[in-house]
Amino acid sequence: MELRIAHLYARFLNIYGDRGNIIALTQRAKWRNIDVTVSPIGLEQEADPEYFDLYFIGGGQDKQQQIIAQDLVKRAKQLKTAVDNGAAFLTICGGYQLLGHYYKPHEGEELKGISLIDAYTVAGNRRMIGNVMIKRSDGSTLVGFENHSGKTYLGKDVQPLGKVVVGNGNNGEDGAEGAQSGKVYGTYLHGSLLPKNPQFCDLLISQALSRRYSDVKLTPLDDALEIQAHKRALTLPA
Repeated sequence: MELRIAHLYARFLNIYGDRGNIIALTQRAKWRNIDVTVSPIGLEQEADPEYFDLYFIGGGQDKQQQIIAQDLVKRAKQLKTAVDNGAAFLTICGGYQLLGHYYKPHEGEELKGISLIDAYTVAGNRRMIGNVMIKRSDGSTLVGFENHSGKTYLGKDVQPLGKVVVGNGNNGEDGAEGAQSGKVYGTYLHGSLLPKNPQFCDLLISQALSRRYSDVKLTPLDDALEIQAHKRALTLPA
């Protein structure tokens, strides 16, 4: 099998260790003898929606978001085609915000999103910084680190990635963190997310591979170190 990953705007959206998610996806696939192709996709570069199995967009500051927002809108039709074709998406912070309908910063014009998820984001007056732990609907936990002032609100057609146990989450108000719609995921969790959350990393790999391969069952790995890192993160204060 081969896993084909599109890393969108790798040059602009890569703060707080977000590139570590690409490293984790690649390594956990290779440990299972799955070939991996990672293609950095920059401004005005093509990303064939028939080719890629998984798309990753990291986080950035408002300046970086302004640079890539118009380009992302131009890709909206292709990315929606990719979703329809069964591709998986993981988006972090700034990338997550632009997956929704719009992001309204403190200064400057509203940035139009691509509406892959039913959500919108507005700049808040308080910066939400610290460790985060959320509980998913299956009882599993995800850990990470947030640093954002944007406040994201979910619509009725999207579910949160999880419920906040420690930290602020989407907006510091409703107890929700992140968003998921089918195989499309958005979250504020940096740190990076996937090395400390191997179960979620494997979910993304299997969902991405299922686009072209039937009955995908990943070989179990020895996750002792990853589980130790996850448990250590559970004890950290907010």
